[in-house]
Amino acid sequence: MNTIKSIENIFSPPTPHMVGDGFRVHNFFPGNGLMSIDRMSPFFLMDYGAKFHFPPSDKPRGVGVHPHRGFETVTLAYKGKVAHHDSAGNSGIIGEGDVQWMTAASGVLHKEYHEKEWSKMGGDFQMVQLWVNLPAKYKMSFPKYQALERSQFGQFHLADNGGVAEVIAGKYKNVIGPAKTFTPIEMYTVRLNKGGKADFTIPENFNTSCVVIDGNIQVNSNLAKTNQLVLFNNDGTDFYLEAIEDAIVLILSGEPISEPIESYGPFLMNTKQEIQQAYNDLYSGKFGYLED
Repeated sequence: MNTIKSIENIFSPPTPHMVGDGFRVHNFFPGNGLMSIDRMSPFFLMDYGAKFHFPPSDKPRGVGVHPHRGFETVTLAYKGKVAHHDSAGNSGIIGEGDVQWMTAASGVLHKEYHEKEWSKMGGDFQMVQLWVNLPAKYKMSFPKYQALERSQFGQFHLADNGGVAEVIAGKYKNVIGPAKTFTPIEMYTVRLNKGGKADFTIPENFNTSCVVIDGNIQVNSNLAKTNQLVLFNNDGTDFYLEAIEDAIVLILSGEPISEPIESYGPFLMNTKQEIQQAYNDLYSGKFGYLED
């Protein structure tokens, strides 16, 4: 018999900081003491860029060339446009509703900027960036890149004109998302009309949270406001959303990776020795080349 997932906590966004000059973010985890380093495994990091207005700029703001190894970066665009380039030869632009899923794995250099034409106009910018850990056996696999447009997502239309659940990864009500993942992950953007309702059934052991991108909602009859993160306990399978007003909610859930974690800077590995090897490989040019 299914049981309700209780809510462990509802977090308001921590104090924002800048990543480069183009991303104003609230770090929900792991760096703010809100939860333990593995509490949302396989998700290791969440930088949430609440809606922020950037004035026009002829020089696109962003983050210059930097390395990653041992995990994936997933960027979800809700407002604005982002351009990506990496040393594996991948590039792309994501706009509102799209997702960029980069598997750094054995190592890449990459850079992310506001898209050139969007930057010239300026506007509201709102993004979520996740670091998704990889199991040890996949950490040194070949890098890859998935440019996922909103039109590709699986769509489940909620009852009574309640809105739509856009399935990015995993499966919701037998609707499957296009993202290819290394471990079981459920990731949906749920767009609720006022009064719209959605119910979810997710394995009890999956670490699960939701982020209120826009609007105010009820989560299992608890109020969650714009920009808050709701963290569920691992004590049931079901939870429910109801929109107090038009709302957008990001659902994140995944099977934990039960392996040691060693992180330092842009690398996420299993041991200190692997971190040192990552730096050795970076300095010896094994991550390739990318012009800043």
